[in-house]
Amino acid sequence: MKLTFLGAAGEVTGSQHLIETANLRVLLDCGFFQGHRAEARKKNEQFLCRPKELSGVILSHAHADHCGNLPGLYKAGYRGPIFCTPASRDIAQVMLMDSSHIQQEDAKYLQQKLGPGHPPVEPLYDDDDVEGVMECIETIPYGEWHELSKDFRLRFTDAGHILGSAITEMEIREGADWKRVVFTGDLGRRGLPILRDPQRVEGCDVLITESTYGNRVHPAADDIKQHLKRILKVATERKSRVVIPAFSLGRTQTLVYFLNELFNEGELPSIPVFVDSPLSKSITAVYKHHADVMDSDFQRVLKGDKDPFSFPGLKYVATQQESVSLNHRKGPFVVIAASGMCEAGRVVHHLRHAIEDPDNIIVLIGFQAENTLGRKLQDRWRTVRIFDRLVELNAEVESLQGLSAHADSEDFKWWFDGLNADRGVGRAFIVHGEPDSAKALSEMLSEISDEPPTIPQFGESFEV
Repeated sequence: MKLTFLGAAGEVTGSQHLIETANLRVLLDCGFFQGHRAEARKKNEQFLCRPKELSGVILSHAHADHCGNLPGLYKAGYRGPIFCTPASRDIAQVMLMDSSHIQQEDAKYLQQKLGPGHPPVEPLYDDDDVEGVMECIETIPYGEWHELSKDFRLRFTDAGHILGSAITEMEIREGADWKRVVFTGDLGRRGLPILRDPQRVEGCDVLITESTYGNRVHPAADDIKQHLKRILKVATERKSRVVIPAFSLGRTQTLVYFLNELFNEGELPSIPVFVDSPLSKSITAVYKHHADVMDSDFQRVLKGDKDPFSFPGLKYVATQQESVSLNHRKGPFVVIAASGMCEAGRVVHHLRHAIEDPDNIIVLIGFQAENTLGRKLQDRWRTVRIFDRLVELNAEVESLQGLSAHADSEDFKWWFDGLNADRGVGRAFIVHGEPDSAKALSEMLSEISDEPPTIPQFGESFEV
């Protein structure tokens, strides 16, 4: 059996890992490469996995860096099965159709910018390609074995990362021998609301594990709800606006869930809350549909609250006209809008109308990458550029940490201990992480693996 790493190798983007046997070629994930526009587009246009020759695709979850290029794969000729959990299928449909619209808008914008006479700029894929992907998807509930062939079977276990995320357990036969292969996808955290904790699995012959935060410990999430309450109390007293940049998938639902808890406890200040993201609204509907796979605390809430993602005073904004009208609204009120790092989306407009008033509050959630507007706000730059105009950062900036959906070093240790308690690991490959985090996880895994762990680079292949 051969493993080839075609993405998320030495970096945290473009998850693609190819498994080859004498009879099968199976791709684990097919994510978008993200980064500088020209470089990312070149990578996303190339498929080194030979799409038409693939026997199957296994999707760990529906984040863009794991599922975002499935329509490109379909466009390149793939017509085989795509396996994922039922919730991942529904989220992928929303995320991929949104991505298709972005691709088309980007192509249109670039074409106008380049001017007449320039060769046509094509989107990476379109709605027809997304619809083709959806026809290929075959869902597998958690805990059920599925046979791709007589020599390859797979089972999904809850990864606790986002709704529908899965650890993939595979049993693969070559000749008379069976090998057990485990792919973590993105491993989640213990103790966060809504989702179940990641589930442990048996040890394996081959482990492919992410390592995003393998070298750090996340702050506790316990006080986030109380921190939110204090911020909203201040905003109510000041009659100011609160702008919360939040990713549409995962973070927005968690925030709304916390606010709903505060309301149910009689602790939510009387302040209107607007979720200004059509994508967030669509994904929240998927969350509601799949309440059966939420954690036990969520199930208890459901007994007394039919909709933990709604409460009096909360409104999901649909139209652009409604969004624009918020810019002229008098406080106090809260706007939750994408994107989480303030680089695009409706939140940029809301920031432009809030940033210069010292009474207003900007609430940042989680990691802000270098050179993003979110990072500049976090670092309290005196002036920032929004819509090609320099504006003064006078608004108060608060940071809420502890909501990362990725396992930290303590979570990894706990999960690896489960592997070791069973049978350990034959050989481990560490992906989806920057060099420092991958190295830290390698040192941790070396204690339970038969061979020194490998940190593969893009395009590297290994016989296992």
